[in-house]
Amino acid sequence: MAPVSGGPTESATGAGPDRPCRLTVLGATGSIGSSTLDLVGRNPGLFEVVAVTAQSNVQELAALAKLHRAKAAVIGDATLFKALVDALAGTGITAMAGDAALVESALMPADCVMAAIVGAAGLKPTFAAAGQGRRVALANKECLVSAGDVFTSAIAKSGAELLPVDSEHSAAFQALAGADPKAIDKIVLTASGGPFRTWTRAQLESATPDQALKHPNWSMGAKVTIDSATLMNKGLELIEAFHLFPVGVDALDCVVHPQSIVHCLVSYKDGSVLAQMAPPDMRTPIAVALAWPRRMAAPTDKLDLTRLGSLTFEAPDEARFPALRVAKAAMRRGETAPAVLNAANEIAVAAFLERRLKFLDIASLVEDTIEIAEKQGAVCAATCLDDILAIDALARRLAVAQLSSY
Repeated sequence: MAPVSGGPTESATGAGPDRPCRLTVLGATGSIGSSTLDLVGRNPGLFEVVAVTAQSNVQELAALAKLHRAKAAVIGDATLFKALVDALAGTGITAMAGDAALVESALMPADCVMAAIVGAAGLKPTFAAAGQGRRVALANKECLVSAGDVFTSAIAKSGAELLPVDSEHSAAFQALAGADPKAIDKIVLTASGGPFRTWTRAQLESATPDQALKHPNWSMGAKVTIDSATLMNKGLELIEAFHLFPVGVDALDCVVHPQSIVHCLVSYKDGSVLAQMAPPDMRTPIAVALAWPRRMAAPTDKLDLTRLGSLTFEAPDEARFPALRVAKAAMRRGETAPAVLNAANEIAVAAFLERRLKFLDIASLVEDTIEIAEKQGAVCAATCLDDILAIDALARRLAVAQLSSY
C-alpha cells in the first residue's frame, strides 16, 4: 500500500525532538497550501519552511514567505520574477521563477513536501519531490488520476512515503493503518452530494455556475467545487483510491453523506466497519499528513454527535449525476483513460464556468472525448511522465474541438 511505503518508526519525516520538520509547500497560496501554513504558524518550533511556491499571486506568496521565514519563494509565471524580487527585497529570501524553478524547489532538501499545486501543472514538481525518497503529502489529484501507475512506480523506486491529503483518502489511510490487505472487504468514500443533491434532472439542465459554486459544507477552489456539484470529484477520488490502497475496483464504492462528518468507511471480512469522522475542515487531514505517525494540534471544531443528532447516507444517483458513471468506466478501462477523463473534465469545467457549456453537458463532453481518444489509439499504456503529458495535451485539444458541437 503506497501511503506506508516509507515504513516510518519514531518520525516519518526524519525530523525529531531535536529539530523541526523541514517543509516545502508547493501551491502555497491555494486552499490546501494556505491551510498547511496556517497549521505551521499555529505550531511554532515544529516546522522549518524551506520553500513556498505559487503560480501568479506574487504579493500573497511574498507575504507568506516572509511570515514563515522561508528560504526560497518561487513564482510559476516567469514574467512576474521582478515583482517577486521587489516584494522580497531586503529579506534574504531567494526569489525564483518559471516552471524549471518549481521543479527545483521540489528538489530542495526537505523532510516533507506538501504537493498542493492544482491541475496538470503540479505533475512535474510532485514527481520531482517523489524522486527524493522523502515524505510527499499529496493533494494534487493528477499524479494518481492521470499518472497513477507511473507515479506509484516512482514512489516505490525512490522509497518515498506517500500520504494522502484528501479528506476521504486520509480517512481511509487512518482506518486501514496496520490492516492485512487480505482482510479488507470494501472501501467506501463519502460524498456530500454538493449543492444539487436534491435537484431533479430537469432543474440541473439550467443550473448556473453561481449556483454550483455554493457548496453546503466545504470551502474549496472553483474547479473542485464544480467537481463536487457534478460528483466527478468522487469518481476521481475512486481512481486515486485504486492506486493508493491494496484493493481492486470492485472493492471501491461511494455513498452520499450530506453532513460530511464520516469521510470514509472501511469494511472488513469479519463484519467490522471502521469509519473516520471529523468536522469538514481540511486542516484535519493536512495535520495527519504532516505529523503522522504522531498527532498535532489543529484549530478545528470538536465533533459533538449529540448536537448533530443524526447522520444520514444515501446511494448516489448516476442518472442525475452521470459524471460519476463516466469516471467509474474510465477507472475500469484503465491505462490512460483516466488521464483523458481528467484533462477533458478540466476543459469542460472551465467552459461551464465561462457559461459556454451547460451543467449536464460537462459529463457528456468528457465521455465524448474519451470515446474519440480511444478511437485514435490514445487510450493506451503509459511508461513515463512524458507519455502522460502528451496524452493530457491531446485530450485537451480533443475536448476543445468538441465544445463547438454543444
